[in-house]
Amino acid sequence: MQNIVDFIKKTFNTTEFISLHEPRFIGNEKKYLNESIDSTFVSSVGKFVDEFEKKIAEFTGAKYAVATTNGTSALHISLLLAGVERDDEVITQPLTFIATCNAISYTGATSVFVDVDLDTMGLSPKSLKEFLSENCEIVDERCKNKISGKTIKACVPMHTFGHPCRIDEIKEICDAWHIALVEDAAESLGSYYKERHTGTFGLLGAISFNGNKIITSGGGGCIITNDETLAKKAKHITTTAKIPHRWEYSHDMIGYNYRLPNINAALLVAQLEQLEVFLQNKRVLADEYREFFKNQHVEFATEPDDSRSNYWLNAIILKDRGQRDEFLEISNNNGVMTRPIWTLMNRLEMFKESLCGDLTNATYLEDRVVNIPSSVRV
Repeated sequence: MQNIVDFIKKTFNTTEFISLHEPRFIGNEKKYLNESIDSTFVSSVGKFVDEFEKKIAEFTGAKYAVATTNGTSALHISLLLAGVERDDEVITQPLTFIATCNAISYTGATSVFVDVDLDTMGLSPKSLKEFLSENCEIVDERCKNKISGKTIKACVPMHTFGHPCRIDEIKEICDAWHIALVEDAAESLGSYYKERHTGTFGLLGAISFNGNKIITSGGGGCIITNDETLAKKAKHITTTAKIPHRWEYSHDMIGYNYRLPNINAALLVAQLEQLEVFLQNKRVLADEYREFFKNQHVEFATEPDDSRSNYWLNAIILKDRGQRDEFLEISNNNGVMTRPIWTLMNRLEMFKESLCGDLTNATYLEDRVVNIPSSVRV
């Protein structure tokens, strides 16, 4: 285990503490921040918000983008726009960051967990199909869960650590079962499946720009979609559902104060200018890790077939929980930040009563996966 720590220190060319994933501000960030400040438009209206939405849509290939305060709010609004209501159910994966399930809970719906694939660490189409076939039926063009009697309104796969899941197969299954597909693309900006950007397969996709993501505004998120009506509604309800008027305050529905401030968007516009450089830099790091771990008898998580991953967070898969814990102890004691993959959502107190399919793969990965330093090296 110590030789892995030594290699990471050598790779990052430092004897100092090595973080898991640091932001890099090497472009026009300060210039654009000053422009935002000088304009006095620092809240949710300003040129940088508009520019960012235009540029992120162009980058992902989506027709529309709506900037939000964070990825969780983007996913929350996406679920509402997909028609998820109180007492509905939403299928997702147990191996995910808690924001996925929190957003589902904000709608009043309940999470249902199905297994992941070992190679993608994302929701398994095979497990999804088996769960639906065994437990559900279509009634009046709705997917009814025969166990709970509730409607399964949506499915939220997550592209884990930036590695795309088999999203085309998942979409085909969802379409057949009248389930809305909403992609949690929080971690996968710059990742492609069959040459198509993640987040653009579903009805809507949610992306995060948290401080540990490839590009960041400290927080921030966005909704991407190809549906003009949904995009307009997303912008409306994230802006407190205020009816446009020069001076009157009138609102026509329950809305949310979820719009990204212009001062944060200024950071993101500058960060987008560096995104291709960041992605290439991270791919070089992943290549170095892959070559090293070939000789260590340790599995390194690589992009799945038909995919191009952003390699947001690099991960290794150790032989068991004991070896995992040993490595976490040694690395963190030696100034190299590492962390285990998330505790499965169905083990958490808030979601322990949720329905689950067979979770063999998710349990296997929970015991073995560790993230290792993945920052852009400049």
